[in-house]
Amino acid sequence: MSDAPQPYDPSTEGARMRFEGRMSYIDYLHLDEVLHAQAPLSSAHDELLFIIQHQTSELWMKLAIHEIVAARDAIKDGRMRPSFKMLTRVARIFEQLNGAWDVLRTMTPSEYTTFREDLGESSGFQSWQYRAIEFLVGNKNASMLQPHSHVPEVVELLQVHLETPSLYDEVLILLADHGVDIDPSVLDRDWTQPYQPHESVRAAWETIYRDPEAHWSAYELAEKLVDLEDYFRRWRFNHVTTVERIIGSKRGTGGTSGTGYLRRMLDVVLFPELWDVRTSL
Repeated sequence: MSDAPQPYDPSTEGARMRFEGRMSYIDYLHLDEVLHAQAPLSSAHDELLFIIQHQTSELWMKLAIHEIVAARDAIKDGRMRPSFKMLTRVARIFEQLNGAWDVLRTMTPSEYTTFREDLGESSGFQSWQYRAIEFLVGNKNASMLQPHSHVPEVVELLQVHLETPSLYDEVLILLADHGVDIDPSVLDRDWTQPYQPHESVRAAWETIYRDPEAHWSAYELAEKLVDLEDYFRRWRFNHVTTVERIIGSKRGTGGTSGTGYLRRMLDVVLFPELWDVRTSL
């Protein structure tokens, strides 16, 4: 008689093993649709990596938009503490997006050239979800609606984000509502325009940072915003490095200057006074 251990049978502990007519994991996640959404246009081995990296990044961006909108609305309603959890999650989402660049960087320039021409003029520059994130966090630019003009429903959605106060705008409105002295011109402006730093906002953050105990919720909110931008900056930097590593100084497939365009984006500061105030403390 053999003493060999018998294979584990989960059904003996109550695990369901048949799913005819029942909701299964595959059904709930629509995995058939998800796993058949990759359609390489070449026979190149690395094209599947390229597609999956960008598709998964778009999924993470979808979640980031969901959380940023919820955080902005919570702040608008004066619910600072619930927004902290959402903003923390956004920072962790960008950490995941950073990890995606690490995987893509395993592709060499030689490997990319085997399918780059098949991309046509498609480019990450045309990601409307990335554009939505930028608008939501305050990097407003109406001209960036143009790459999406062929999809009216996307333009309509982005237009709403363009015309609505950004996350940072709502934070400053909330601070003013709580008695923090901020110049009225900051609080009543054209929301479609990019935010411009203002001395009254820097002074407000300095007041908060010099006495955290007296302004703890605002102080904690400030650090959540800095954390978010910190991870966002890393994502942008890793994007530049990855592109330069793979295509050097070539123009992007969408017609941008490639790394030149991406490097300009590194200079964009989302919450400027939160960085400036560190110098005066």
